[in-house]
Amino acid sequence: MKSVLRVALAIFGILGVVSCQSEKEEIKRPNIIYIYADDLGYGEIGPNGQSKIKTPNLDKMASEGMVFTQHYTSSPVCAPARCALLTGKHTGHSYIRGNKPVMPASFTDQIENGQQPIPAGTITIGKMLQDAGYKTAGIGKWGLGMVGNSGEPNKQGFDYFYGFLDQRQAHNFYPTHLWENDQWDSLNNPYIFVHTPSARNSKGSQSALEQFEKSDLEYGDEGFFDAYKGNDYAVDKMTEKAEAFIRENKDGEFFLYLPYTIPHVSLQVPDEALTPYLGMFEEEPYLGQQGYAPHEFPKSAYAAMISYLDQEVGKIFTLLEELGLDENTMVVFSSDNGPTFNGGVDAAYFESTAGLRGLKMDVYEGGIRMPMIARWPGKIKAGSVSEHISAQYDVMATLGELAQAKVPKETDGISFLPTLLGDSGAQISHEYLYFEYPEKRGQLAIRMGKWKGVKTDVAKNLESPWQLFDLESDRNEENDIAAQHPDILKQLDEIVKKEHISPEFDNWNFVDRMLGQTAAQN
Repeated sequence: MKSVLRVALAIFGILGVVSCQSEKEEIKRPNIIYIYADDLGYGEIGPNGQSKIKTPNLDKMASEGMVFTQHYTSSPVCAPARCALLTGKHTGHSYIRGNKPVMPASFTDQIENGQQPIPAGTITIGKMLQDAGYKTAGIGKWGLGMVGNSGEPNKQGFDYFYGFLDQRQAHNFYPTHLWENDQWDSLNNPYIFVHTPSARNSKGSQSALEQFEKSDLEYGDEGFFDAYKGNDYAVDKMTEKAEAFIRENKDGEFFLYLPYTIPHVSLQVPDEALTPYLGMFEEEPYLGQQGYAPHEFPKSAYAAMISYLDQEVGKIFTLLEELGLDENTMVVFSSDNGPTFNGGVDAAYFESTAGLRGLKMDVYEGGIRMPMIARWPGKIKAGSVSEHISAQYDVMATLGELAQAKVPKETDGISFLPTLLGDSGAQISHEYLYFEYPEKRGQLAIRMGKWKGVKTDVAKNLESPWQLFDLESDRNEENDIAAQHPDILKQLDEIVKKEHISPEFDNWNFVDRMLGQTAAQN
């Protein structure tokens, strides 16, 4: 009898082991969706205090997830921010450090060359997750190369791509075409040259002047504003393709990189989205004097564009719930850089930076501190807020740890997955964050604990001094206390020497010249 019992127990034990193994095999790594807004300021969403613009879906996302209050982009403009995000390298190391086009640069369909392509062999987040078994898609704005060169998304770790390759084309929300992998997908829109108004000032390019001369419409003419409307709204197409990708890969593991083009100007939004805001603001028609397409109701249009983005985010969450993927999908929402200063946008009126100093193209907080929300039901604590200091070049390390993927050694990021999962004790913090931006006369920034060092106009003045701010007591960088802390300034100088490597392109090498002059003086 005892021997029979022992056999039975052994059988049950084996079955138990098999059962546990089966359960482990059934536990899947999460799907990952990274939603990237374009020129969306820190203060332009409800979770960060926005009151004039409605973002109910992002509000809900925040209530069901975690809001980061000290999360940074890597650069205050498009292309370098995207390169650093996707490669995990800060802008002292990354290949792309500015918005440098492949020449000749153009906004026309006839010449679409894009920006400088990232090199062959680059390990992007897409490539890392692709190698780990994920199906990958990039849908939205790329800005890191074109079909036919090394930066083509399908050559950089993305099984599927849909959207704008050349970010200059993305200035128009009613384009004649978008790219689907390496094919031109024609849209039902006439050719619209959204930079025609730039010809009204002396800085208009020759191509803008030529296009303007072909137009007979002037302000006051019937159809002046309607000339910048089309039929197929690019954002709708992006969401449509994103939903299709999710449906097609619902039974596997997928990574969706979703860099929408909203709210980057031009001010273009479907009329039905504009209607709820009409009459809410005192406003005058924007006639294109700051570049980009004119709009009769610029404040309403800008608010409507951000609400439209929020609407599209809501559609993604609705689909995840419909497909039963909600609890097995981590969704992250952020933006590439701070709000713009042109195109009819009134950042001051909307308090777009929530009081932070600077805008797009500035390494002050308003240009680089970003909204960031992460949601993963059952894993990320609902309604939580984190003050963990992080940067978008941490995203690769974070997603690599989450997906048990091989993260390249040559990255600068630190995974913030412990913070997301509520294990703050296991979270490793950066000693500092480093920012290098060669445009707008050359800028540097370093975030080191509570300290923030900033240098501006460096390319113009190689001896440009550090500005120093205590962000704990001076969040908006109003009081420069550099003169009181020479010891901190020395540390900042040493960090620049340590973190800067020479860029690929000579017009980005202002730090080389600065360091060279300092060495010569010493």
